[in-house]
Amino acid sequence: MEGWKEEEFQNKDLMAPCGLYCGVCGVYIATRDNNEKFREIMGNLYGTKPDETLCLGCMQQEPAKQLYGYCRLCTIRNCVKEKGFYSCHQCADWPCAMIENFGLATGRRVMKETIPVWREKAALYGDEKGSVEWARSVCQRYHCPFCGKPLFRGAQRCRNCKAEIADKLDGKL
Repeated sequence: MEGWKEEEFQNKDLMAPCGLYCGVCGVYIATRDNNEKFREIMGNLYGTKPDETLCLGCMQQEPAKQLYGYCRLCTIRNCVKEKGFYSCHQCADWPCAMIENFGLATGRRVMKETIPVWREKAALYGDEKGSVEWARSVCQRYHCPFCGKPLFRGAQRCRNCKAEIADKLDGKL
């Protein structure tokens, strides 16, 4: 699939417990592609310096190689680890107050959409394969509906064809 490799779908480091799959995160994509300009853009969006705007997935084993500062402080990530899970899809208390009160509306919308899909895939294929299939389905969703090129979560416009895609994808930031 254009934009991602099979290894990324299978990489548990990218399986953000909240359902915000790291493989479609702009910070991860900029890090993976060593794209300085995109790192600067993402840093400006989140208020971090380009050299701080690096991540290889929020579920890396400690000590993490490159973990974005916001992800390091994530209460959802910490909650899942404390409960012995690797994802909210495994928790009977979902959606909890941490999801309901998540600071970014786009993120909250995506979480509420993706965790049920993750649960569905896990029920259908088992947790291991289901999680991989969930990751693949997230990446399939992040392609421009007009030109088919890969996108990142929160994209407002396609970098390739310049079409406005926010309303067809995650909504306005």
